[in-house]
Amino acid sequence: MLKLFYHPLYTDGIDPEARFPRERYALLARRLRDNPMIEFNQPRQATRDELVTAHNPNYVDRFLKGELSDKEARCIGLRPWSMHIVERTLHLMGGSLQALDHVLEHGGIAGNMAGGTHHAHYDFGSGYCIFNDLATCALRALGSPGIERVLILDLDVHQGDGTASMLADYPAAVTCSVHGSRNFPFRKQRSDIDIGLPCDTDDTDYLLAVDSVLQRLPLDEFDLLLYQAGVDPLEADRLGRLAVSRHGLDRRNRQVFEAAAVAEIPTVVFMGGGYAEPIEHTVDAFVDLFTAAAEYDARRATT
Repeated sequence: MLKLFYHPLYTDGIDPEARFPRERYALLARRLRDNPMIEFNQPRQATRDELVTAHNPNYVDRFLKGELSDKEARCIGLRPWSMHIVERTLHLMGGSLQALDHVLEHGGIAGNMAGGTHHAHYDFGSGYCIFNDLATCALRALGSPGIERVLILDLDVHQGDGTASMLADYPAAVTCSVHGSRNFPFRKQRSDIDIGLPCDTDDTDYLLAVDSVLQRLPLDEFDLLLYQAGVDPLEADRLGRLAVSRHGLDRRNRQVFEAAAVAEIPTVVFMGGGYAEPIEHTVDAFVDLFTAAAEYDARRATT
């Protein structure tokens, strides 16, 4: 059964006036609750010590105390900030860390129904991302027995710039980003592998790009997969600029899960971006993502 970490604060911890589709979390939870292959778990809060594994202690402390400058808050977005923004952020990070701990102990797949906060850097946040759960999980995992190489596979339409910069000096953490070349962030960082796709890339070319990554980075050469599975490559996404269908994204996810299953590699799924109008298109694609994850995890459990 797929362990999926979710907290109501994923929605309620964002102010209703913020320019962010906060309702997608609650809508998705409602759609997935009746899936017998998914077990919902409420995440704990991450600790300060866990956050400073990857982030500047001064930045962490100033955020926790509500002392970030207006400029720093504008760079992150999610404004006006809810009174629950700190609690939300700690639960979001805790959900990713608990999903990681689960797969390190039990193998298979686990997920966080948020996260994938790949625009956060070592000492500042950006693009709706306060702390980088991908980098934090990678560094935590590399301190665990038997984990010598970690692959961060980022298929969000926006380049994982924060993850790339934070892990640049860690050769055991391999970063790969397949993203829109003419999209945020406009100053890209250097991942170990970057594939920038032109606007209006369709299913065929998109899936060929994903397949080329899986060929260049065989998963059996790694001990852990961190999968940033944003659904903003959707044609309906207002920020994506690509032209991938819902079916194409489902095929993408199954390509990744099939490769992970063959390699028998523990996998954590991070929800990533999705900004379609109407938001139901985003929710549909995330339902497909976690349904596929649950099916592959169930298949592993029966073999």
